[in-house]
Amino acid sequence: MPYRKCGRWGLKLPAITLGCWHNFGGDSPTRNQKEMILSAFDHGITHFDLANNYGPPYGSAELNVGKILKELPRDEILITSKAGYDMWPGPYGEWGSRKHMLASLDQSLRRVGVEYFDLFYSHRPDQDSPLDETMGALDTAVRQGKVLYVGISSYSDQMTRDSASICKSNGFAPLTIHQPNYSMLNRWVENGLIDTCGELGLGMIAFCPLFQGLLTDKYLNGIPDGSRASIQNSSLRKNELSDQNIKVIQELNDHSLQRGQSLAQMALSWVLRDQRVTSALIGASTSEQILENVKMFEQAEFSVDELRKIDRILAKINLPKSLWA
Repeated sequence: MPYRKCGRWGLKLPAITLGCWHNFGGDSPTRNQKEMILSAFDHGITHFDLANNYGPPYGSAELNVGKILKELPRDEILITSKAGYDMWPGPYGEWGSRKHMLASLDQSLRRVGVEYFDLFYSHRPDQDSPLDETMGALDTAVRQGKVLYVGISSYSDQMTRDSASICKSNGFAPLTIHQPNYSMLNRWVENGLIDTCGELGLGMIAFCPLFQGLLTDKYLNGIPDGSRASIQNSSLRKNELSDQNIKVIQELNDHSLQRGQSLAQMALSWVLRDQRVTSALIGASTSEQILENVKMFEQAEFSVDELRKIDRILAKINLPKSLWA
């Protein structure tokens, strides 16, 4: 497993991070959950990404994963959590106020059963809370010894610059990392954010690098029963699985096979082609999926001609313009 520096900081992340959003909820840890986490660790994935409301039900992923992680050496793993999305009813159960951020942090620490998080994020920007309040709450978390490094997720290019400036001018703990949605099919970070993170010395960890499974072999022949897209209110919308888009995915798959990779392996390699991307955050439902993704490192390099060919293929995709904003 290659490790990459997190921006300008001494912290190093594995190039693949295991996201514990889907498939880690429930009333208690399952054998499959334990196998996924231990297999990931055995193959060099030492970073486990959580958030307060991961489940379902909310909070259950932190409870389950925390129990499993007790079997691993604490000083050899990185445990992440976040606050900002809806977690409990009422005015303080979400967003970026100091009240929510610090209350959520304490709750998450208790659920995971650790004294500190290695990384703690503002999960999303809040139009009603000033940035200095949210950044100040992250600073307090560090000063209290409950967090080692802090970051932001899904902030725009300008909000990232403003947040870093506020931290510097107020003497707050500096931002270490940004977690944006980034994949072959969602390249909005290339419109300035990735350059900003590089300039400011922030690491970047890409979530949804496989676009909710669309950049795998799962949808090459349509929508299979039991897949994420087959579920009502799925985050993978039916218009994203149009005939035109499926043809593009099939063309990408053909190229990945020529490279000696699966489509998922190529998609992860593509996200990591830029060294400013510290890690790609994967989800999984089995340990076999994790091991297949790790094999991407056997063929991770791209030629200039290959990248141009992939760009030509991707130019045919038809997705909502909001993804590219």
